[in-house]
Amino acid sequence: MRLFCLATIVLFVTAPAFGQSVEQSNRVNLPVADPAFKGKIGETFRDSVPSFPQPLRAPEASPNVLLILLDDVGFGMCSTFGGPVATPHLDQLADNGLKYNRFHTTALCSPTRGALLAGRNHHSVATGVIIEMGTGYPGYTGIIPKSTALVSETLRDNGYATAMFGKWHNTPEPDISPAGPFDRWPTGLGFDYFYGFNQGETHQYYPTIYRNTTWVPQPKSPEAGYHFTADMTDEAIAWTRNIRAANPDKPWFNYFSTSGIHAPHHAPKEWRDKFVGMFDHGWDKQRELTHAKQLEIGIVPKLTKLTPRPESVPSWDSQPADARKVYCRLMENYAAYMAYTDYEVGRLLDSLRSSGELDNTLVMYIVGDNGASAEGGLEGTFSEIASLMGVQLGLQSSIERIDEIGGPSSEPHVPVGWAWAMNAPFQWT
Repeated sequence: MRLFCLATIVLFVTAPAFGQSVEQSNRVNLPVADPAFKGKIGETFRDSVPSFPQPLRAPEASPNVLLILLDDVGFGMCSTFGGPVATPHLDQLADNGLKYNRFHTTALCSPTRGALLAGRNHHSVATGVIIEMGTGYPGYTGIIPKSTALVSETLRDNGYATAMFGKWHNTPEPDISPAGPFDRWPTGLGFDYFYGFNQGETHQYYPTIYRNTTWVPQPKSPEAGYHFTADMTDEAIAWTRNIRAANPDKPWFNYFSTSGIHAPHHAPKEWRDKFVGMFDHGWDKQRELTHAKQLEIGIVPKLTKLTPRPESVPSWDSQPADARKVYCRLMENYAAYMAYTDYEVGRLLDSLRSSGELDNTLVMYIVGDNGASAEGGLEGTFSEIASLMGVQLGLQSSIERIDEIGGPSSEPHVPVGWAWAMNAPFQWT
């Protein structure tokens, strides 16, 4: 199945422009050079005048920057773009900011992330493919060049506090170990603080988490209500409050990169229950509904025609009843994961609103580093990890364990038909 580079979105909350300062002319080359000694060294102590270097401060009136990046979200999934999943916090930002329907990404995780953070073509950041598939050729090594300054480094070197939460996926695999090296971990690439994971995905109930460069256990069990998306949100809220308490005048940059909604699709049960029966009409009908809504709200040009279903994607009506039941459950769980992720983003935004910081924060909400994923295959899967390892569990496994889908014992992924529907109106996934 060919991967299509889908348009995503960036939303902005109005914020003051970067101000000027007397130091501005010295910020062309980074890092800013150490200042010359401005005191006096005399023959005696009495003849001498001390002068301590002043800490680098951001230009006056510099806004905070919150960069939110979701994972594997189809263009036609969220309500903001005519999709079936209500995303009220995304909607609110869109209604009060700017909404883009031609914001292009690459078709893969690491390349999009590398390009986004560097402001360069992904090949210039040596991430022509995902990190795990790096080769020994220019543009594809997966090793970000030292000559490539990321936005985190630029802002840190201009007096910002910087932090990264969630999925990174830009560290070379051999470097992901307790022995390092750590220079291409987030903390080696401009982030003062990191709480998240280095790989392309992690279990949401039993994640592999690092705090800076040290592995840490999850704070509680799934039975006690643990989910990584909530955990990283708690950490981001706490970090922001700590910065504000320690230095109220210091602006910050928060790269908030959720696991959602990359596989494994893990949504809390109370969120899954909200979507029961919502997709019983199937993926063919859902594309028609999404396309009609996109035309109604002006997301696509008024003469846009819905692309036909590829021959490799089966029709919904051709599927047996027991298969349709499983496919609906997988989609309900997938949609719940999206809604839950937007809820947690909203919780972060609410914390900024309650502290009075939101009006001085530039918010960019990028809904997907690429489109909906077809990695679940034609039948979807109860365990995406097993599928990636070449173990095909088959539809029967999902039928037998249908009530576990979305819970800690599962690692589910939707079938390609639903990925295709969530990418409406585009033909491919």
